[in-house]
Amino acid sequence: MEASVRQIADLVDAELIGSPDIIITGISGIKEAKEGDITFLANSKYAYLLNTTKASAIITSKDIIDNTNKTLLKTNDPSVAFTKVVGLLAPSVTNHPKGIHPSSVISSKAKLGNNVSIGACAVIDDDVCIGDGTIIYGGCYIGHETKIGKNCLLYPNVSVRERIDIGNRVIIHSGSVIGSDGFGFSMVRGIQQKIPQIGIVQIEDDVEIGANVAIDRARFDKTVIGKGTKIDNLVQIAHNVVTGENCIIVAQTGISGSSVLGDNVVLAGQVGIIGHVKIGEKTIIAARSGVTKSILPGTKVWGFPAKPLDIAKKINACVQRLPDLYKKIKELEEKVKHLEKKE
Repeated sequence: MEASVRQIADLVDAELIGSPDIIITGISGIKEAKEGDITFLANSKYAYLLNTTKASAIITSKDIIDNTNKTLLKTNDPSVAFTKVVGLLAPSVTNHPKGIHPSSVISSKAKLGNNVSIGACAVIDDDVCIGDGTIIYGGCYIGHETKIGKNCLLYPNVSVRERIDIGNRVIIHSGSVIGSDGFGFSMVRGIQQKIPQIGIVQIEDDVEIGANVAIDRARFDKTVIGKGTKIDNLVQIAHNVVTGENCIIVAQTGISGSSVLGDNVVLAGQVGIIGHVKIGEKTIIAARSGVTKSILPGTKVWGFPAKPLDIAKKINACVQRLPDLYKKIKELEEKVKHLEKKE
């Protein structure tokens, strides 16, 4: 596919600076781009790359200062605009399963909506209900009494255990397990006894779950993933956790049982959250932070234990100075010893 810069500017409602007649034949990152490519720049921190990229056109935010002779398309949100361009120039070529594969095992008690597709060797258990247009790849397992909404997409080898409730337009990537038992044990006469986990998991509309994610069923009631939340690969969400809407949970994060996240919370990579805490809406928790107590809405925190970002930065700056401070203390000690000898 190809398009002129003018066509692309019209598509993304951009302010065009430069030649409208350039033909774009490819898309690429700003460092890797070559002539004929279009790329994007969202962060003014990297504006210097405008002068070094070989891209023929660049989608930028409106606050980027124009100090180049490149053709620019200025928009309110370059990332969203670039997504539209990708759809125009490089439409998806994924060949999703179509129809019901003869090797799939589907219970006679299951209910499938219109245009449902089931891949090879998938297993659909008793009393499962699958909505219109949903695609389930080969090797998936859907446990009894589970409900999956419309236009969902489950990639190969996803396991959805019994009595799970999944909304519409949910995407689950390979290797994820929804509804595994919560980690509950109690020491009885020196032996760890398993505590039954009889709750469910509820995945609301427009959630996307990455590869190899584990979301545990509740001990009672339900574990909830709020509408529009996006979960990266290798995330562990424990029993009875509730996330708000439109949260971002990045890779290798672990959330302990019964913690509650407000709407629009961001958890960066390798964040750990202890159980039974509340994270206020619009909170941002920086990478590798350990959360040991509840956090007020709109707070940015970092470190272990996680502290407000401005305090954590000051502490980190002091830690970086410890070698010099240690050296200074040793010098002072030697001076004190010298003075004591004179007395």
